[in-house]
Amino acid sequence: MLSFPASVRIHIALGATDARKSFDGLCGLVRDVLGEDPLSGHVFAFCNRRRTILKMLVWDRSGFFLFAKRLEQGTYAWPEDAGDATSLRVTTRELTLILEGIDVRDARLRKRFERLPA
Repeated sequence: MLSFPASVRIHIALGATDARKSFDGLCGLVRDVLGEDPLSGHVFAFCNRRRTILKMLVWDRSGFFLFAKRLEQGTYAWPEDAGDATSLRVTTRELTLILEGIDVRDARLRKRFERLPA
């Protein structure tokens, strides 16, 4: 189970990403395609074309973490390209649902209290 502080934003890169990319290649995508700073400490998630490999890139003040998960069966319910948008911001709960194989678009979440940022 992954746990991130509330201050960390999670960005999902829409569409497919070459799963052969590692630290430098994904940093380039974050900077050039998503328009974000890879050294921000936020989480950047990518999925391959077949939707069987998911990679997450995270900076922790001294280096990058690259989390990878390959499914042996099935696929991820990964968001498609949405017009001009290149990424989608999700919550930790939504990322966990995606990792567990639940399609977030079809999931019905009950209303919960959520503290709005100041």
